[in-house]
Amino acid sequence: MTVETSAQGNSASGAVQNGSITVQSDQTMQGDAVATTDITLGGDTYGVVNATTQAGGNYLAVSAYDANLTLDAAQTTDDGLISATTEVGDSNARLHAGAAVGASAISNTVAVYGQTSFVSGTIDQSSSAIVRSFGRIESQYIPAEASVTSQAIANAIAVNSDNTSGQDLGVAQRSIGSFIEAEASANAGNAWDLAARARATANQAVLYNEGGSVVTASDQRNSSFVRASALTTAYDYGRAEAYARGAANELSVGNNDIYLEIDNTQFNTGGVDVNATFSGTNGYDVSVGADAVGNSVTGYACSECEGYLEAGNVQTNTGDVSAVANTTVAGSNRSVITGANAVGNSASFYVSRSGN
Repeated sequence: MTVETSAQGNSASGAVQNGSITVQSDQTMQGDAVATTDITLGGDTYGVVNATTQAGGNYLAVSAYDANLTLDAAQTTDDGLISATTEVGDSNARLHAGAAVGASAISNTVAVYGQTSFVSGTIDQSSSAIVRSFGRIESQYIPAEASVTSQAIANAIAVNSDNTSGQDLGVAQRSIGSFIEAEASANAGNAWDLAARARATANQAVLYNEGGSVVTASDQRNSSFVRASALTTAYDYGRAEAYARGAANELSVGNNDIYLEIDNTQFNTGGVDVNATFSGTNGYDVSVGADAVGNSVTGYACSECEGYLEAGNVQTNTGDVSAVANTTVAGSNRSVITGANAVGNSASFYVSRSGN
């Protein structure tokens, strides 16, 4: 069984090959985007169950091949709700081949790909929406791998360029909605390999390049409350995992070539609350992890090509940051790996070998 459900406010895409293009895009989302998948499965299901739900406010995707791409992109999501919910099974469900359950809610998204191209310009995102995702499996018996993944992001930017490309981008992200929440819940009476994973982020920008220089100026500001929760329960189990991560502002910039320049500014006044919980009776291996961060930046360049990295970084966090990992085993168990990390500001800049 495969089910896909989606709700999207505004969507635009384009591409250029063997030339140059300037993309000017201004998207405004003023309503709600709500997507729901509800699958009730009683008794035996012998095939894999795949259920994915996506909700989005504004979406822009642009690709460049052997070309120059200039971006002038702005995305705004007003007060409203961006929500994705996926629920599978019931208390009598026996999912013999396992399941993959996903829920993703993103207020603003910009995705850019370049091949033998130069990507430049500005991306400006602002969200005042409530962003929420929820995924759940309820079952009696799962003798296979089963996972629930839930993701909620206010503003997301992904730029990937390779094969002798370069980047020169200015990025601005603002999240001012009341809260961003991702919740994953995986439950079974008897499970072989069961996992719940949740990730909630206010502002996220991930940029990667190969074969040229990268210059990035980034300004991320968050006042939203960010919450991520992962819950896994099983009476009998082989392997069980509960992992949750929450972040107010995240920036990652990597260049597998010589030159990388980053000018980063991050402000967080919203709280970040992360909780990962497992509860079971008899089983083998348990992994529980909770990571919470106010501001995070990572920059890296290639050492084999004598990479040069120049970074300017200003991070300010005044919001409460909390991470809690709970593990309860009522009977017998082989191993438990658990950990919780809460960090106000995190910055990592390094020059590394390709592939490391």
